[in-house]
Amino acid sequence: MNVFFIIILVALVAEYLLGLVANLLNLKALGREPPSELAGVYEPEECRKSQDYSRATTRFGFVAETLGLGLLIAFWFAGGFDYLDEVVREWGLHSISTGILYIGILVIGHTLLTLPLSVYSTFVVEERFGFNKTTPRTFVVDRVKGLVLAVVLGAPLLAVILAIFENAGSLAWLYCWTAVTLFSLGVMFVAPTWIMPLFNKFTPMGAGELREAIFEYARSVDFTFNNIFVIDGSKRSSKANAFFTGFGRNKRIALFDTLVEKHTVSELVAVLAHEIGHYKKKHILQRAVVSIVNTGVVFYLLSIFLESESLFDAFFMDEMSVYAGLLFFGLVYTPINLVLSIAMNFMSRKHERQCDIYAAETIEDPGVMVDALKRLSADNLSNLTPHPMLVFLEYDHPPLLQRVQSVRRVQQARDQARLSPAQR
Repeated sequence: MNVFFIIILVALVAEYLLGLVANLLNLKALGREPPSELAGVYEPEECRKSQDYSRATTRFGFVAETLGLGLLIAFWFAGGFDYLDEVVREWGLHSISTGILYIGILVIGHTLLTLPLSVYSTFVVEERFGFNKTTPRTFVVDRVKGLVLAVVLGAPLLAVILAIFENAGSLAWLYCWTAVTLFSLGVMFVAPTWIMPLFNKFTPMGAGELREAIFEYARSVDFTFNNIFVIDGSKRSSKANAFFTGFGRNKRIALFDTLVEKHTVSELVAVLAHEIGHYKKKHILQRAVVSIVNTGVVFYLLSIFLESESLFDAFFMDEMSVYAGLLFFGLVYTPINLVLSIAMNFMSRKHERQCDIYAAETIEDPGVMVDALKRLSADNLSNLTPHPMLVFLEYDHPPLLQRVQSVRRVQQARDQARLSPAQR
């Protein structure tokens, strides 16, 4: 029996079962009463709605994961990878063009097969709970733009990777690592001004109390930026969010219009303080470094596995090729990727906790940060009692209770510091 065949199949099924168990445990945890600290987040009716939303999204996720795994295994066992390879090779194109078409056809096929799931998620699940604001036209346009970007940006990058591995010998992995790193840094630099505006409208925040309060806070923590933007998030969803992206002169802080609409000025300043914390704590740089190192490891291992005939035999391939090897190595990498995903989520939760603390320490009243976190959770129908296993595997933010407790500790420390020695 082919070792790669066993490893990949076991890894795929194990990852699926692990996620299934975590989500089933999470569904059982929904019936618990919220902790006393979170008692006022939801009214009873909204609490039930939140639990119903968690059940609906979990069940939908189970169907999507099951279908995705089933389609992959069926295509694999039916010899689909080799059949498509034979078809594309018959066109008599250059190996790089053949590789781009091979991967492109698989990506398009996967997109078309999963499109009904995207439609159902957006126009049934999200619609049922009052979140969806996406029109059919916006839905279609978003996917067309995504496809165009994949062709304009992804195809040339893939061509470079294929060309390097076919011609650069033993150091191909190093050249690919360098090329992909430069490409990723370039995209990070231009995305805020060139790519993201293709999907959302970024409107500079007008003069007023909110803008003045934000700039006053930014000055107090020595954070300089040219402007703050409001995104038309309501174009797609009623959920609220904020984010910090980019670096250098292209860095941007953006607030969803739904966030601005639902929160007070002081709460919005607290949310922005959290986002500025990511910059102050160098989280964006840390994540970029981790990503770059991981990319190097991936390309080095890929260079080894591309020489393994057994890897291609595991997928019933008659011909070895760089482009097919890229796909198959991605599946071999499944268990490592799962571990890395858990580690990255752990790091992300740590970063989010640090930014909550940073915001609580630098705004006037830490209690406002608690109010903002609770309101965000309520508006997004967040699960207040997630199971620890699901948090460990999938959460990139700490659960609300942990975030509130972190802020409360800062608040208590500040209150204690204000007391005189006799009062303490």
